[in-house]
Amino acid sequence: MARAIWTGSISFGLLNVPVRLYSAVSRRSIALREIRDSDSARIKHRRVAEGTDEEVPYENIVKAYEITPGQYVPLSKDEMGALAPEKTKAIEVQDFVDLDQIDPIYFDSPYYLGPAQGAEKAYALLAKAMEASGKVAIARFVLRNKENLAALRASDGVLTLTTMRFADEVVPAGELGDALPEKAPKVNKREQEMAEQLIDSLSAKFDPSAYRDEYREQLLALIERKAEGKEIVAAEAEEPQATKAPDLMAALEESIAAVKGKDDGKAKAAAKPKAKAKSKAKAKKAAGKSSSSSSRAKSSRAKKAKASK
Repeated sequence: MARAIWTGSISFGLLNVPVRLYSAVSRRSIALREIRDSDSARIKHRRVAEGTDEEVPYENIVKAYEITPGQYVPLSKDEMGALAPEKTKAIEVQDFVDLDQIDPIYFDSPYYLGPAQGAEKAYALLAKAMEASGKVAIARFVLRNKENLAALRASDGVLTLTTMRFADEVVPAGELGDALPEKAPKVNKREQEMAEQLIDSLSAKFDPSAYRDEYREQLLALIERKAEGKEIVAAEAEEPQATKAPDLMAALEESIAAVKGKDDGKAKAAAKPKAKAKSKAKAKKAAGKSSSSSSRAKSSRAKKAKASK
């Protein structure tokens, strides 16, 4: 059974729905240790004072803010605790908005919300009402001593909560400086049409199961081969070269042709079984007709033989 990482209630208006929070993510990252290459001894990291080899006990370490190089404002645990957000047990809904109004750049970590014991009906009512409205609830709540902004959604009778970034945590594109061109290059109308055509030809219904973590799979396979004592030959990775402006049209045309070729191949592959099935059906029908004709001919000969007797 899943373990709740937080308990509280969804609060809006005069309604309170007791809920439990569950993680919606199962991390699949591969844990790698640090060892010394000569004898495989584990590497351990120590907290030492800068300029010395003296290890500092955890209880003697305090947080500090560096105002100028080498100048710090220390903050004690009590001072930090006094500023910590109030540990309320409420997910306080502030607004209901349309999902398409939220830029995905604001979403962070997803969670499931389940009903607390005895709150099943109120939970189901809220989930059904939110699903019917198509709205997303924007709320605030405190998790692990940190105030979070969150989006609550309903799907198939289940409430989900996704923590969000505050507006000042998202870097506006205008602050990237010279990372982006000052003036956008002029795009040829024909080039844009071809690019749109390529996007249309590659469009599909989103299926999350169709995408795999290929790096993790390859890393696991590499670990298995090395564990079996097989020799590993590292291949040099080639960086893709940017398409030059004069070659854009040619690259677009080739890309569209390649996608069309794939689609034609799939269509032919799908048509082959159908063609075989039709061919078999025709052969079966022809065999049936032949058998029927043969039976009628035998019956006719038998009748003539009786009449002559």
